[in-house]
Amino acid sequence: MRTRWIVYILAAVIAGALGGTLLAPQPADAVSKEIIQLQQQVSQLLQGQQDLRSAIDRDNGAIKTLIQQSLDSSNQLNKAMGSLQQTVQSVQANSGSRIDTLANQVQGVSDNLQDIQARFGKLSQQLTDMQGVLQSLDAKISSAVPTPGGTVAPTSTSPGINQPVASGPPISSELLYANALRDFTGGKYDLARQEFGDYLKNFSASDLASNAQFYLGEIDYIQGNFQDAIGSYDKVMVNYPKSYKLAAARLKKAQAELELGEKASATRDFREVVRRFPGTDEARRAQAKLKELGATSTKPSPR
Repeated sequence: MRTRWIVYILAAVIAGALGGTLLAPQPADAVSKEIIQLQQQVSQLLQGQQDLRSAIDRDNGAIKTLIQQSLDSSNQLNKAMGSLQQTVQSVQANSGSRIDTLANQVQGVSDNLQDIQARFGKLSQQLTDMQGVLQSLDAKISSAVPTPGGTVAPTSTSPGINQPVASGPPISSELLYANALRDFTGGKYDLARQEFGDYLKNFSASDLASNAQFYLGEIDYIQGNFQDAIGSYDKVMVNYPKSYKLAAARLKKAQAELELGEKASATRDFREVVRRFPGTDEARRAQAKLKELGATSTKPSPR
């Protein structure tokens, strides 16, 4: 029993010695080195944090500068685009009427050239006929019988000196049309209106009658009489179904309707120009007008 207690006491002493050894404080120099190392690491971490913050501040400043420059450039670009848009709108507004006037003048010059070519052909034929008449007169004069007094008696078919000569029309159809077209292209619209009207009264069955009717509509359109212009364009399409002015008449009728605020009728006629006269200048102009109106070239199918 005593021996057991002795063993217990020795074990307790050994355990206490070991625990004291383990729990005893370390030497002062070891603790100081660890503290110094820890302080150095903390200092390095603080310095790294400071460097990182400085780098971030520099990057933020550069980014802010770039953003401001981009905003300034965007504002300048927006101002430039606004100014350009105003300029384009002004040019379109100012050039719209000029383009229509120029198109009328070009069309008038083209018709004038065609008319000149036709007149040259007719003049050539008239010269040939006159040469034949002169040759016939020369033959008749040379075959006249001399009288006893030495004078030449005219044949029975030769016109007498005092006989009245039949007078022709006061002006030919070609000359009247040429004068009217010249006054139209020269801006003398009232005079051209009278001349085209006279042409239709006297030469309504001629090849250029549809042109004369079309230009009456053009004069009304230029002078702002859009309802009268529509009536003239309708006469071209109804009375002269084979006229080469059909596309132009339909197009100008649609433009006159648009001037009167009749958007639905104008859209319908623009589409009719595109449908009936594909590939022509009138069809291209009609498509451009439909685009301005926000309409398609063909009538949308009902749903």
